[in-house]
Amino acid sequence: MPKPPATRPRPAALPALSPTTLLAVTGGQLVAAPRTAPEPGGRAALESGGCAAPEPGGRAASEPGGPAASEPGGPAASEPGGPAASEDVRRRAGRREERRAVRRTVRRAPTNPYLRLLATPGARAFTAGNLIARLPMGMLGVSAIIMIAGSRDSYALAGAVTATGLAATAVVAPFTARLVDRFGQARIAVPATALAVLGSLALVLCVHYDAPAWTLFAAYAATATTPNTGGMSRARWAHLHRGDQAALHTANSFEQAADELCFMLGPVVAATLCGALFPEAGTLVGAFLLMTGVLVFAAQRTTEPPPTPRNRTAVSPLRAPGMPALLAVFLATGAVFGALEVVSIAHAGGAILALQAAGSCAAGLLYGSLRPARNVHRRLLLCLTAMTALMSLPLLAASSTASLPVLALCLLLAGAATAPTMVTGMTLVQRATPPGQLNEGMTLSVTALLGGVAAGAAAGGWLVEHTGTVSGYAAPMGAAALALTVAAAGTLRSRPE
Repeated sequence: MPKPPATRPRPAALPALSPTTLLAVTGGQLVAAPRTAPEPGGRAALESGGCAAPEPGGRAASEPGGPAASEPGGPAASEPGGPAASEDVRRRAGRREERRAVRRTVRRAPTNPYLRLLATPGARAFTAGNLIARLPMGMLGVSAIIMIAGSRDSYALAGAVTATGLAATAVVAPFTARLVDRFGQARIAVPATALAVLGSLALVLCVHYDAPAWTLFAAYAATATTPNTGGMSRARWAHLHRGDQAALHTANSFEQAADELCFMLGPVVAATLCGALFPEAGTLVGAFLLMTGVLVFAAQRTTEPPPTPRNRTAVSPLRAPGMPALLAVFLATGAVFGALEVVSIAHAGGAILALQAAGSCAAGLLYGSLRPARNVHRRLLLCLTAMTALMSLPLLAASSTASLPVLALCLLLAGAATAPTMVTGMTLVQRATPPGQLNEGMTLSVTALLGGVAAGAAAGGWLVEHTGTVSGYAAPMGAAALALTVAAAGTLRSRPE
């Protein structure tokens, strides 16, 4: 009777071995074993002469997704210093460095809102160029008057020439701003400024060589292509801080303070240059600064708003809801400035006007550092109410006392409501203007302001001539009350925010 075949005994499961023990058992080489079903307790059975070293938790080292223990020269995943451990260490170190960088940035962030504003990448460069280009705005008109009056001995001719240039600017400036919105600031502002500078140089040559009077009007009218540098700067802030109303409030306050500073320093610089050097010096220096500033400003392409090609459905900002009422407010506010300027010069000389500009500049900077109220229409009404009340102070001072220091103090206080009113008005213009037409919308507001200045100057001059300088101070107060009435009527028609 044949013997049954001998059965091969099943080897007992070995305990889990460390990588070092496996190296010793296999003669210095790790052999990958096929994956087998684990026995109770999580240990893999050894079959067919193979072995598998389980990882912590019962996974075999050769399981897909983990590094194979038998990879030549590669350390096991569970060894200290393995690839997975090194990658994890690097990730943790990177996260720690990111947290340190954030803490350093927070510590370095300035608390002053104007310093935070100027910390915006590219802001200081375009602001410097814009300020250089904006200073001539307060120089060129005064320089032209001094130059023409000194050469032709006629203030009437000088006033008529500058008035013609102002009227031409009111007509041309909105079209220049529309081109800026459509093709970009750099492509339009530089050639437009070059044409305006050529007009200023032509005016100098006509005055110097005693050309006919009509050439003075033609030359000065050519300066109407000067772009609205303040509007372009505000458009850049609106592009950089779109959606951040607090930053835009600070930016508009900064720009208004810059306007006041330039119009306060410009006439002083112009008069000094014309008196100390020669009559044409103010115009020549102003033209040079204008061209230089615009070139520096236009070179900052990273902060420039993208151009917005005009489509057939686009309408003028004049037809935007609320814009006509806002332009009427700017027209009446400009009349405040024009009347106050003429009456103050007739009553006490032009130097006293610097105090009104200084008060406006200081108030604008303070206003920009405060947190604005959310309802901008109500804020505008409050500012116009304050301006109407403060504009009564020069009238009271002139009618009750002849003291110039008292009048100067009243003018300083009267200027305190000017900048906040302008800042709030510009904020509403930015909100009412359709996207992609900011330069045109803000240029329209400046054009309305200049028209108001001309009307206020005419009204103030008529009052001074027929009723005296004391009664003349009623003109700016009346213009402020008119602006308040128009704003209140426009707010009632508009929907609440």
